[in-house]
Amino acid sequence: MGRSLLSGTFVCLLLGFFVLQSARVEGANILGVFTSHSPSHFIINMSIMKALAEDGHNVTVVSGTPPKVTHKSIKHIVIPLSAAEEKELNDGMSSLAKEKPSVFTTFRNIFGSLSMLIYKQVDVLEDTRFTDLYKNKDNKFDAVIVGFFFNNYQVGLGSLFNCPIILTWTGPPMMQIDRNIGNPELISSVPSMHVAVAPGRAMNFKERLANFGGTMFFRLFAFYLEILNDKFYDRLWGNIPSMMTYEQAKQNISLAFCSSHGISEGPIRPNVPALVEIGGIQIKDKRDPLPEDIQQFLDGAKHGAILFSLGSNLKGDHIDPQIIKKIFKVLAGLKQRVIWKWDDLDKLPGKSANILFKKWMPQDDILAHPNIKLFITHAGKGGVTESQYHGKPMLALPVFADQPGNADKLVESGYGLKLDLLTLEVDEFKDAIKELLSNPTYTNKIQHFSKIYRDRPMSARDSVIYWVNYVLRHHGAAHMQSPLVKMGYIATHNIDLYLLLAAILLVIVLISKAVLRFVWSKCCGGRATKQKSSQKTKVKKH
Repeated sequence: MGRSLLSGTFVCLLLGFFVLQSARVEGANILGVFTSHSPSHFIINMSIMKALAEDGHNVTVVSGTPPKVTHKSIKHIVIPLSAAEEKELNDGMSSLAKEKPSVFTTFRNIFGSLSMLIYKQVDVLEDTRFTDLYKNKDNKFDAVIVGFFFNNYQVGLGSLFNCPIILTWTGPPMMQIDRNIGNPELISSVPSMHVAVAPGRAMNFKERLANFGGTMFFRLFAFYLEILNDKFYDRLWGNIPSMMTYEQAKQNISLAFCSSHGISEGPIRPNVPALVEIGGIQIKDKRDPLPEDIQQFLDGAKHGAILFSLGSNLKGDHIDPQIIKKIFKVLAGLKQRVIWKWDDLDKLPGKSANILFKKWMPQDDILAHPNIKLFITHAGKGGVTESQYHGKPMLALPVFADQPGNADKLVESGYGLKLDLLTLEVDEFKDAIKELLSNPTYTNKIQHFSKIYRDRPMSARDSVIYWVNYVLRHHGAAHMQSPLVKMGYIATHNIDLYLLLAAILLVIVLISKAVLRFVWSKCCGGRATKQKSSQKTKVKKH
């Protein structure tokens, strides 16, 4: 009896092993194309590719910037900007940093001083280092993963390489991602990036009005971008007979990864199966050892430490020198130690025993250190996510893009405070730091959030691996695609049905009117005629 039970258990385990093995996809060839010139976006995207490389896939990555996150088996093809283009981009960022922070200001500059962020992505795909990948018939890819950033024409890469295509986006679901996979747009309950609403709270009338206005603006922006996308698509692949049309390529997307976690961050909203949230993909389960100088600096911080970073796009010389002086004066006067991200180590704002300047630093690993008590940040999505994950309150100094909205949201949620970098004063900066360090409310709230954020059935890394393998196993997973992808605007919103109902109602009204007029004429019209005739007869007699 015991032997029979053991043998049965062994058979079950053996069957389970083979089932698991059959579900795996070993050594698929996966191409990552990340043409955005934003280092912070690239960190998110490379974290995805690193997870796939660790899972045993053969990964090739084409990018416009060198990677800071990588894996020994990933093949990199870097097509960087020229020195002149780097200067142009740097000058554009510098001018943007001197304007009042707003998502609308950023979009205006995208078509002005920062237009190269759109056009240079096309140049990357025209470079021979990229075109050789599809002209060489020996190359075969089983899936293409594309980093989305004003480049929807790149959905054509699925057709170009004749394989499934997966999109990645470094924020929560947004309009163009939603449209690509048929995710419903809910203006009344899902705030745009410029409208800050705490998780679980419904928008009030003013916020819904702002959300509606912002959505209309983004739709106009998307309409113009689609004109450019159509031109870029034709420019790149219009002469290849086997290519799908742009409209067909947009209906051929298997999956979209979004760097968000709606359950904790909000808003609670319906998502189609083809949208997979992987918020925190760049965060390690266990932090790597810190560089020795940083480790010693933080370990010796008896009063705690502060991390100060304004991201990878904004450099020290982009900021007004007077503002830098004010920041240094406040930070140098603190009893806490400060790690300050600064690009030009030959031209420091000053010297202070409590400040360690670093050109580059492992931000996630530093935030994981128990002595870090505060993160002074530009409120980029990646940094905010890391700070929330590790339960560190924030002081936001937003500059452009989604940063003002992210900053407003963390203030609304009680995770920190926000100040205007352009008009920063010594006293308000000092008072904000003091408030965040001395008032435990901010730390308690963000640590509570951290517990919810971490509590999920599958880690972001495991989600990436599972869903990419799922798409590979099912050859694109077309069965997951929402019908909305193939429905036009009129059908999606039932406008044709409403017009039909309106027409039917109009016909009913007209018929009813005609019937009533006929009945009236028969019932009352004859009597009125007789009365008039009798009146005329009486007049003649007189």
